[in-house]
Amino acid sequence: MIARGPLDVLIELLTRLPGIGRRTARRLVFHLLAADPAYCATLGQAIATLREQVRPCSVCGNVTEGDICAICTDPGRADLQLCVVTSTADLLAIENAGGYRGRYHVLGGLLAPLDGVGPESLRIGELLRRLVGGSVEEVILATPPSVEGEATAVYLAELLRSKVARITRIATGVPHGGELELFDGVTLSRALEGRRAIEP
Repeated sequence: MIARGPLDVLIELLTRLPGIGRRTARRLVFHLLAADPAYCATLGQAIATLREQVRPCSVCGNVTEGDICAICTDPGRADLQLCVVTSTADLLAIENAGGYRGRYHVLGGLLAPLDGVGPESLRIGELLRRLVGGSVEEVILATPPSVEGEATAVYLAELLRSKVARITRIATGVPHGGELELFDGVTLSRALEGRRAIEP
C-alpha cells in the first residue's frame, strides 16, 4: 500500500465538504501552501476548536458559543411567532433576508424514513415543549419544497394543530425575475395556490 502524503490527505478531506470537488480542493490546498504561515496556523486552530466552542442553543437549536443564542435572548423579538427551519443555514438565510422578527426552532433535519430519519431523530419533542403555555400564536413551517420538506411540514402541521392557533407554511413558487416557461408543473401549481390579492 502506498503511503499518502499530506497534500493528498488534505485534498481528500476537503472533498468531503459540501460543494467542494477535487479540483477546488486542490486549488485550496495550493493556495494554503502559498499563504502566510501565520494564517494557516490560525485557520487550523479555528477548525480544531470549532466543535469545542460552538454548540447548539439549548432553546432553539441555533449555533452559539454560550448556552443560549443571541436571537433567543433578544428582547426585541416577537414571542408570538415561531419559525421552524431545517438547519442553522436556513435560519441564517431568513435572518439575512430581513423582515422576520419572531423566534426560531431548528429541527436538525427532515423526515426521511428510507434513510432511517424518523420523528425521534429530529428536535420535535423540544418544539412541542416550547408550545406549552400558549404564548406562541403562530408556527411558521419553513421547510424546503422537497419531498422530505413537504412530508415534514405535513407531519408537523397535524401534530401541532391542537397546540397552536395558527399554522402557516412559507410560500413557494416562481422566483423574482423567473420566466414561467422554464418552471416545472409543481412550481407553477404552488405559485397559483399561493397567489394573493393586489392591494389598490
